Amino acid sequence: MTPAPFPRPAHRPHVTVAGSDPRRRGRERGRQLLPALHGALETYDRLFALGGIGPDTVRDDARRALDAVDAFRPALREQIEGIADGAGVEVWRIAALNARTEILARSAAVPPGECSTIVRRVPTADARAGSAAAHRSGSAGSTHLGAQTWDWHVELAPYWHTVESAGAAHRYVGLTEHGILAKIGVNSAGLALHFNILGHRGDRVGGVPVHVLAAHVLEEADDVAHAEEIVRSAPLSSSGSFLLLDAGSAVLLDLSPVGVFRAPPVADGTHLRTNHFLTAVPAAGEKTWLYQPDSAERFAFLRERLTTGGAAVDDADALLRQLVTGPGEPPVTCLPDMAAATGRRWASLATVVLDPAARTARVLDGTPAEHLTRPWVTLRA
Repeated sequence: MTPAPFPRPAHRPHVTVAGSDPRRRGRERGRQLLPALHGALETYDRLFALGGIGPDTVRDDARRALDAVDAFRPALREQIEGIADGAGVEVWRIAALNARTEILARSAAVPPGECSTIVRRVPTADARAGSAAAHRSGSAGSTHLGAQTWDWHVELAPYWHTVESAGAAHRYVGLTEHGILAKIGVNSAGLALHFNILGHRGDRVGGVPVHVLAAHVLEEADDVAHAEEIVRSAPLSSSGSFLLLDAGSAVLLDLSPVGVFRAPPVADGTHLRTNHFLTAVPAAGEKTWLYQPDSAERFAFLRERLTTGGAAVDDADALLRQLVTGPGEPPVTCLPDMAAATGRRWASLATVVLDPAARTARVLDGTPAEHLTRPWVTLRA
């Protein structure tokens, strides 16, 4: 097996929660994540401090975010409160994790390089085999697949987990950070969500945190259209990208304090996301110093691979190969400089493949370059 390019825990937690009581689901999460959750809290304390965000500001921001969650969907607040109860920490501490994107919008520190995501319409297995059933089904001969890197501070490598959550409208599976309700995943209705961060000058605490909104979409959305409706109903005060897909459709959304906007595909049936806005209105207020020129370079590099490459990109392995980069190429596969200071060491902490038709999330505790050498975990919603 290829040696890990950065330290990883010997055991990656898998959290399973179920039941109609959201507070109880949260409490069970908190219990299952002990004691590692305290390490996540301490790491974010350091990252907030490095960004010049004092503990009183973090606490006040966290409480404001929790109030916004309560006004939007009280059951989501109950889950956050339950995690705090199960872990034996103050509620604002868990609220700060769930609002870490919004709180870090205040940061004066240089942010990390971030995630790269591809969603593509591909032939079904039957269609690739040329079966009569696929031929008769017409549009059923294709489906959507998504693949992405999750790139973040290498200090957070020990503090994420895979999750299965049941008890809301839909069961969902995927990965998220310790204490945070959701990030990337797929639900039992066949709705999948890829998540990237963006940056706008208006980003602030006050709306529904984007990670909490991701949890709500995975819990409730029946399909892409329903997911987009949910997103547009949420009061947002920060930025992000949801790439939503089901077997039949895919929509890429720019989320921002100035609205939610659909971004175009890079080719028929192919959506690509790095970390800059792809629509004009939020782009006018973008914090270009955050992720540029890195984001545009990764985007252009991947677009070139996807639209002019000679090999077919029609299955999960082919998608993963697009995410593998090496020396002299934009860092889609992101490796940390372990000699750099804390807060400046970022890495592809995980690689994820979402298949909404199969209701599966495949999660690799590693970079895309390791997709053939390290074990995958397959979760089914």
